[in-house]
Amino acid sequence: MHNIQCQCGQFRAQIVGDGTRNHIRCYCSDCRAFAHFLEQGERVLDAHGGTEIVQVSQARLQLIQGSEHLAVVRLSDKGMLRWYAACCKSPIGNTMPDPKMAFIGLIHTALERPRIDQDFGPVTACFETQSATGEPKPVQKGVLPVILRFMWMTIAARVNGSYKRSPLFDADAQAIVKPQILSAQALQVLKNR
Repeated sequence: MHNIQCQCGQFRAQIVGDGTRNHIRCYCSDCRAFAHFLEQGERVLDAHGGTEIVQVSQARLQLIQGSEHLAVVRLSDKGMLRWYAACCKSPIGNTMPDPKMAFIGLIHTALERPRIDQDFGPVTACFETQSATGEPKPVQKGVLPVILRFMWMTIAARVNGSYKRSPLFDADAQAIVKPQILSAQALQVLKNR
């Protein structure tokens, strides 16, 4: 079990059981824009604008308290669902809008910092390094193994039906919270920060 908590403690969840996981660092401008949307850039982003993320199956996620504080933003009408705790603007994680893509990418600031490497292993991949800020840019690494584990996670969830056990989607495969969709102008402002 690994605890998940927002900054103020009103939202709590946990990851239970074992399973396939990825521990990555993403330098894409969308992850950076999400941190800036929440005004959490200094807490979330590293020196090159990267976000540390742990990907696990959504079926392993259990909401404990404060689900009424969950909010969702999409950076565009086709973008990922980016979940956060509205009580303190703490990022929680990212999912695809279709629960059949049954992973959640949990943001490191919501996890138990001292136990991240112990529970999920070290960061094994860096993505979108061409979008990193500053010089020298981090080196992209570990992409293929992460993609293979991600595919395994998704296929296994479809075969065994565990994607239906996501606490973030209802029986009609709709997110339990209606997403806010940013305008193109608002997104551009965030990306220019």
